This record gives sequence, structure tokens and C-alpha cells, in this order.
Amino acid sequence: MQELRDAGVMLRLIYEAMKKKGIDTDAIFSRLGVDENYVYSDQLRTPHNAQLYFWQAVEDVSGDPDVGLHLGQLLPAYKGQVLEYLFLSSPTFGEGLRRAQNYQRLLSDAANTGFFLEGDEACMVLDTASEEVSRLRHFNECFVQGLITFFKTITDDSFYPSRIEFEHEREQGQDHVAEVLGCDVVFGAEENRLYFPAKLLAHASPHAEPELLDLHERFASEQVARLEKKDIVGQVERIVAELLDSGEVTLDAVAERLGIKPRTLRTRLTEAETSFNQVLADFRYRLARQLLATTDESIDEIVYLTGFSEPSTFYRAFKRWSNMTPIEYRKTAQGKDAMVDAM
Repeated sequence: MQELRDAGVMLRLIYEAMKKKGIDTDAIFSRLGVDENYVYSDQLRTPHNAQLYFWQAVEDVSGDPDVGLHLGQLLPAYKGQVLEYLFLSSPTFGEGLRRAQNYQRLLSDAANTGFFLEGDEACMVLDTASEEVSRLRHFNECFVQGLITFFKTITDDSFYPSRIEFEHEREQGQDHVAEVLGCDVVFGAEENRLYFPAKLLAHASPHAEPELLDLHERFASEQVARLEKKDIVGQVERIVAELLDSGEVTLDAVAERLGIKPRTLRTRLTEAETSFNQVLADFRYRLARQLLATTDESIDEIVYLTGFSEPSTFYRAFKRWSNMTPIEYRKTAQGKDAMVDAM
């Protein structure tokens, strides 16, 4: 199964909100093994399940048990992305919503939003492929506010929620959440849902432009196609993980497991702007960092687990990757959350 990832823009918006709130972002990112440069990496996509590590670190450092709710109030509007352009160039908010659903992978591989009408109400089902993240309180309360802020921006502040249902439970602070979100809120629901008046679907966009809409749809399709090309990388990494201790991690062996010819695999990796050797090296590096930072395994054992034939080869490779020896890295990284290695 391929690893699901979120677009880096989600992390960037939360980072900007944390700076506004005065949260020590350096302390958070130190725990996670990343920095500001990572947050603004080009074409960044972070593991969806890393949301669990991330929000725990944010709560621990901030000391705020409602940090997701409070950061959601400070989120900047989602700007400058193709999904925004699709909404603005569509004739109505409803048309923009329908089109954006076709390209929700641009925001997250895990996104699986649905949409339906229920009398005078419209409802968005905010589902994700990860049950753990679907029930993650900080993520849910922050994300839904980001969505509301975005919808208000593209409807000239006309959008407003009428009811929100969350999968997660709350033992206290329910009234505070309702006050912040400005509508009735239900906890412990079967799904995360955002309800709003159906009449808002007809809200006309002053920026509607058929020619621009066609252009933006083509651009969105190209971006999704680019992500699909990169899917092969996740498939290769999964098989590499399975083969690593066998000592037969070769392009031919991986291609055989995928049921394709080696030449085809090489071509698909080239289309994904990488190569088999690069994917293998990146995977070994992440695995080595994880083992060094979060376990007490001996270096000799890590050499074996990462698929190297001898310690000297592993030492040279790790030094080339990180500018540190494995021992130096372990001293600086020991005890950090494992999110760094999922990234």
C-alpha cells in the first residue's frame, strides 16, 4: 500500500499561524527533526499519518490543550493555488466546489470528501483515508476553520457554516468550540461533516471567466498527473523495505515484484524525476536515521538492517548523506520523535 501524503501548503499555513500565536516553532521542529527550510521546500508533501506526531509535539510545546482550535483562528487564507483559481474562475461557488472535488488530491492523497444536499442544507463530508487522523481533535478543529476561512475568502465573506459534526469526542470545552466556530457543533459523530445553507451554492463569482476556467482545469489535471507519476516511487520503496534484508535489492528484483519489465520501471522512475539508485539511497538514509534516533540497535545491526554489505560502506554513505558519522548523528538525534524519518 502506498504512503499517503499531504501537500506542504497545509504545514506552511499552520507554521504561519504558530508564529502569529508566539509558539516556539524552533522547539517543535527540533523535536521533529526539520526546520523552516524544510517547511518551504519546493513541492513538499508530508506523510499524512505524521499529523499524529506533529500535533502531539505542538500541544506539548505550546502547553495548550486546545491548540488546534486556537491555531485555526489564526490560519492565513489558502492562497495562490490552483484549487483557489478553480473556485474563482467558476461561475458559482457550487460549480467551484464540484470541480475542486475532482482535484482534492492536490491538497492530500488521503482526502476523500463527499458532498450532498439535505433539504435546505448542503453538506461536505470531510473524510480521510486514515481513521486515526479522522479522529484527531487538533487536526479536525484546525482544518475545518481553514476550510471556512477559504470559503469566506472566495465568496466575498458570504459563506458561513450552519452546523459542524466531528468524529472526535470532547469531555469539556464544547461551548467554547461552538463559540469559536460560530455554529452548532456535534462531537462523537460517525463522520466529520460541514453543513452550510444550500443557497450559498448559487453564489456567483465576480471573477468567473470560461477561458481561465479551462486553463485552470488543464493545469490541475497536469498537477494530478505529475503526482500519479510519482506514485511509482512509493511502490518501489514498499518493495525495497520487503527486500532489504535479503541482500537482493536490485532494479530487476523490484520490477519482477511489480510485474513489469526493468526497462519500464526505469522509464517510470525517470518520469517521476528520480532513479532506482536515488530511491534506494533515500530509503536507506531515512531508515538509518530512524534506527539511530529511536532505537538502541548497534551500528553493526543497523548496517545489516539497511542492506549494506559492510560497516565501512555504510559509514561512507551516511557521512555523504548527512555530513556526520552515524555515531555523531545518534548523539544529536536520540530521543527525537520518529516523524523526521517519516518525512
